[in-house]
Amino acid sequence: MTTFDFGTGPVPAHQHSNGGGWVADTATVSETAYVGPNAWVSDDAVVSGNAKVFDNARVTGNARMYDNAEVTCDARVSGYAVVYGNAWVYGNAVVYGNAWVYDNARVSGYARVSGYAKMSGYARVSGDAWVSGGAVVSGRAVVSGRAVVSGDAWVSGYAVVTGDAVVSGDAVVSDNAVVSGRAVVTGNE
Repeated sequence: MTTFDFGTGPVPAHQHSNGGGWVADTATVSETAYVGPNAWVSDDAVVSGNAKVFDNARVTGNARMYDNAEVTCDARVSGYAVVYGNAWVYGNAVVYGNAWVYDNARVSGYARVSGYAKMSGYARVSGDAWVSGGAVVSGRAVVSGRAVVSGDAWVSGYAVVTGDAVVSGDAVVSDNAVVSGRAVVTGNE
């Protein structure tokens, strides 16, 4: 029996036929998916379709990846997170909890998407930004810098939330709005 240490001690594993990366025997990776030589898929994670996990990326827990989604560099997808469509998670970004990143959305830098947050369309979250709770970032919206979008907040359209800005509660930032600096938008604003 072949084993590999995914960080918690050796477990039964094998190298994926498409890319040579390590896959725990408890995980499911389709033959059409790619797992690069330094990447790994562990626990009960599922990677299917034409999804790609490469560089030093990790897909763990009960995470799901499918369609043409990509997780690269040192990015992590874990918990019950779902990444699909043409979405990319890269850099040192982390998508975890029950978060969904789909369509053509991008998560990069040291950004975090967690909780039940959803990212869709061509939305971008980058830098040290954090999207959490039940927040939604969609359209061509950008969340960057050290901005936080949390609660049930919506950021959509061409809106930009940047700097140390906070959008929380049931707040909505849409169209071409820009929230920057140390601005706070909260409640039902």
